[in-house]
Amino acid sequence: MLPVEIAITRFRRDLTIAALLRSLLVLVALACVLAGPVFGGGDGMFILMIVGVAWVMLSYRSMQGTRLAADSPSLIAAGEFDRAENHIDAALRSFSLFRTAKLLSLHHLALLRHAQHRWRESVLLCQAVLSQKLGNLHGLAKTTLLLLADSTLQMGELKGAFDAMARIGRHRLNLAEALTLQLLQLDYGSRIGAWESMLQGAGVKVQMSELMPTLNAARCQALLSLAAYKSGRLELASWLRRRAELLADPKDIASDRPALEEVFRQNN
Repeated sequence: MLPVEIAITRFRRDLTIAALLRSLLVLVALACVLAGPVFGGGDGMFILMIVGVAWVMLSYRSMQGTRLAADSPSLIAAGEFDRAENHIDAALRSFSLFRTAKLLSLHHLALLRHAQHRWRESVLLCQAVLSQKLGNLHGLAKTTLLLLADSTLQMGELKGAFDAMARIGRHRLNLAEALTLQLLQLDYGSRIGAWESMLQGAGVKVQMSELMPTLNAARCQALLSLAAYKSGRLELASWLRRRAELLADPKDIASDRPALEEVFRQNN
């Protein structure tokens, strides 16, 4: 298994080397362009052609790393963690002239560690990605923040989860991201006992939960059921609990979230 600290160190080293190399190639190209009119001769154009060829070759090698990184999410989703780890390791080891491939590879490693329930390592990787200037990579920033929020929640670090969710709120979210954030907010609310806040707009939250993957939809409605039960709204709590039970086994719903066991004990 790839040690997280080594992956982060390699990631930062490679970004520094790539930035220096890009700067060197650009400076040499500019020097050739500016020196041509001053000194004349064809040497400048020849060197400029060499720089161009070097740039194209290095860009091609960078594309190979990008293709390796692109395969990782589908492997993680399929549960093929060992193959995903090998792809990510190869992508991190490969040379890339551009930052995007390395950022994606480290993000995918954070996604893998999250899927493996290695929460602390996922947090460290997310923080490493977010410490970089992501520029136009808004999508990467949002998904990394969502990973960070969930990982810190699972570790019981509520302040870290709150801060991550607050940062997510500054971004414009698509539907899938909004659904993920809703589940995170309900999970966070259940951990701090914000029952009334969880039930605000409950009807809309139930409708949105119907767009989630089955287990997440069940957990969302189970969390709302818990909030209703804690608020004394027993009829609503029972209705939401039954909806959750229709979607998934209570043991699966309550896995990693022991507080939800209380919801299903109400049926006994």
